[in-house]
Amino acid sequence: MNRLIQDVQYALRQLRKAPGFTLTAVLTLALGIGANAAIFTLVHAVLLRNLPVADPKMLVRVGDTDHCCVNGGAPDEDDYSIFAYDLYKDLKDSSPEFEQLAAMQAGINGGSLTVRRKTADAVAHPSRGEYVSGNYFQTLGLMPYAGRLMAPPDDADGAPLVAVMSYRTWQRDYGLEPSVVGSTFVLNTHPTTIIGITPPSFYGDRMRAEPADFFIPFSSEPIMAEHSLLHEKESNWVYILGRVKPGVELGPLQEKMSGRLRQWLAQLEMYQKEDFKKSLAQSHVVLTPGGVGIANMQQEYGSGLHLLMGISALVLLIACANIANLVLVRGMARRTETSIRMALGAGRRRIIRQMLTESIVLACLGGLAGLLVAYAGTKMLLTLAFPMSPDLPIHANPSPVVLSFAFGLSLLTGLLFGIAPAWITSHAEPAEALRGAGRSTRNGSSLLQRSLVVLQATLSLVLLVGAGLLSKSLNKLEHQDFGLQTQNRVVVNINPATAGYKPEQLQALYDQLEQKFTALPGVARTGLTLYTPLGGDNWGEPVFIQGRPEPHYGDQIGSSWDRVSPEFFDIIGQQVLRGRGITAQDTPTSLPVAVVNQTFVKRFFPKGENPIGAHFGVSGVESSNDFEIVGVVSDVKYVDPRNVTRPMYFRPLLQVARTKPESDTRSLYAKAIMLQMKAPVEGLESQVQKTLASINPNLTVIDFSTFAEQIGDQFDQDRLIARLTLLFGVLALILASVGLYGVTAYTVARRTSEIGIRMALGAGRGSVVGMVLRGAMLQAGIGLLLGVPVAMLCVRFVQAKLYQVGGFDAMVLGSAVLALAASACVAGLIPSQRAASTNPVTALRTE
Repeated sequence: MNRLIQDVQYALRQLRKAPGFTLTAVLTLALGIGANAAIFTLVHAVLLRNLPVADPKMLVRVGDTDHCCVNGGAPDEDDYSIFAYDLYKDLKDSSPEFEQLAAMQAGINGGSLTVRRKTADAVAHPSRGEYVSGNYFQTLGLMPYAGRLMAPPDDADGAPLVAVMSYRTWQRDYGLEPSVVGSTFVLNTHPTTIIGITPPSFYGDRMRAEPADFFIPFSSEPIMAEHSLLHEKESNWVYILGRVKPGVELGPLQEKMSGRLRQWLAQLEMYQKEDFKKSLAQSHVVLTPGGVGIANMQQEYGSGLHLLMGISALVLLIACANIANLVLVRGMARRTETSIRMALGAGRRRIIRQMLTESIVLACLGGLAGLLVAYAGTKMLLTLAFPMSPDLPIHANPSPVVLSFAFGLSLLTGLLFGIAPAWITSHAEPAEALRGAGRSTRNGSSLLQRSLVVLQATLSLVLLVGAGLLSKSLNKLEHQDFGLQTQNRVVVNINPATAGYKPEQLQALYDQLEQKFTALPGVARTGLTLYTPLGGDNWGEPVFIQGRPEPHYGDQIGSSWDRVSPEFFDIIGQQVLRGRGITAQDTPTSLPVAVVNQTFVKRFFPKGENPIGAHFGVSGVESSNDFEIVGVVSDVKYVDPRNVTRPMYFRPLLQVARTKPESDTRSLYAKAIMLQMKAPVEGLESQVQKTLASINPNLTVIDFSTFAEQIGDQFDQDRLIARLTLLFGVLALILASVGLYGVTAYTVARRTSEIGIRMALGAGRGSVVGMVLRGAMLQAGIGLLLGVPVAMLCVRFVQAKLYQVGGFDAMVLGSAVLALAASACVAGLIPSQRAASTNPVTALRTE
């Protein structure tokens, strides 16, 4: 221990004597370690962090995929991860292997609740509610912060309406006011008692950018929802999470629950059809660890975060190579000192340990500085990845896990860049070093330095190619032809259902909305719709064309659909190509009609038949006379901008299907107002809020954005990855250039006498510059030759993130090679010019 303390003290003295070296090394390491720690903060928070509940390792999720939010039909590969509520009850009753088995709503949407405290001056505002089973909090093992949490009796039919408020909502909206607990709030126009507050650390059963504000029992859903899904056996809309009893093996339990699932599904009309018998036999569930909760965000962001972690590791490796070069140069400069120490009796092990201690101390200093970089970097990452999510339960402050990661990374980094220089320096022969034999340019240190430069160039090219491909992909994503007009278009999201409107009141409401908003200054057109293009929503059902035989299982008959008002197509720029669009004459009492897009025509009328006048339905062959096609509109991307346009049909706002009209009730509620402005209007959001309040105080703005902003939000993750990869690529290029400059400058310094002799014998400045520059470019060239195949090999790791960009892109590869070659040329030119300025007399006199 005494020797260790002596080594650390000696290392600190040596670093203090070389402030330039120390500052350069610490800054380089801070960037490398800080970048890794910042990304690890997100990786830990999103991918590795368990729910803040009791004994999370005992939690098991019934399901393994990300499904949201209300699904019908057979799932992909017959793998059930989202369930009907009645199916959950059946699984719960038949699975005594669980201590508790809870259910929770799959889709938690902003504005699913309109909340107002029951006081005279209270104002309604939108909130996020989540329906949960009565044993939800018992399953998670939580204790209330205030009041009490929900219990099974609160979820019984006929029980008084109650809700549990999240601590974050209590703090944000009500200033931790104690009287909130036990008071009455009006949720979706229904008086509801707030019975308790969740613990401060609890953010729900899943990591979300916008966690739930209120937890409500499932028994309240038929009262509060616009259309109840609670006992719809073919509507899958709940997740299941349970706590298994000690000693229960998941394999047999999974088989048992899959068998019970098939028994329950067999009673559904869909699975009684012959074509679905095979699907029924293959239906199953997969039990997965539930410690992280419902892993929606993990599945959405997992591949991107792993990619960024790998990229930041490459940057750290380049930084290590750079520091290794600096340490090696410094070690060669201290070679005489080392030789004297060895001549006086110091052993090689002692010398190696001393130099490694110095490297680790240097790395730890870089790690401490890296924590500052990590804090700032994490804040930047959160802003880029989740720009509109102030309630995201991820914080930039380093956690103990992140601090441990940074410390461990610092130790590893110190060993990584210190061990080779320490070994080479300690194995110099003392006699040769004291005689000045170190003037030779051909030795192990020189070879190692050049190898490190080649490694830096290789890895830099890999990062530059990756950055180029991702940037090009992002550019194609953002500037593709969506078939939309976005200039001076505004989207206002609302929810009439939570404001208490019944279906029979909607026509009057829609007339009021169109009249009042069109009358606002600067508004040219007003349109209403169930959802807007690229807004994150999608409704879809199978289509049955009249006169066609019943489709078989596996036939591609799915189609998305939307409800729109007459002005909507003109507002978003969707052109009517054949027939007509939706008009004011398409009322609730007129014949149900539909307008289809071009892809719909290609899918369902592939032989060139005229779709105008054709009929179709969505509830089986017997419903195929539900809608008449009256028009065809241009294709517009409504769902995923990466995918091809889906078949889609559009219906008037309030028309219902001829068969099963009750199933249309939920879709009658328009969720968005589209405004086409003559020009940008200052204070428009405030005017919109006042206009809605004048119609109904419970009608609130859930979200307000320009149409362009809404579309741009689709690319947040792609933008984050592309920008960070480009940033890391530029950083790697700088580090590689600095490394090449350092090695070349060191080589020139060691060859001063040789250069002097050459110049004394008649060598010109040009030949000296060429000699030095050739050596520098040779190292960069080898790095480029190695980097091209390595980059092509590594492209497969980013292939899934690319859009309309191939794995091999000559322009991107050529640009990366040129950038690296130009940087290498500049890095080699500076010391070569210095070499050409050598005075032969002065150089020879140093001998």
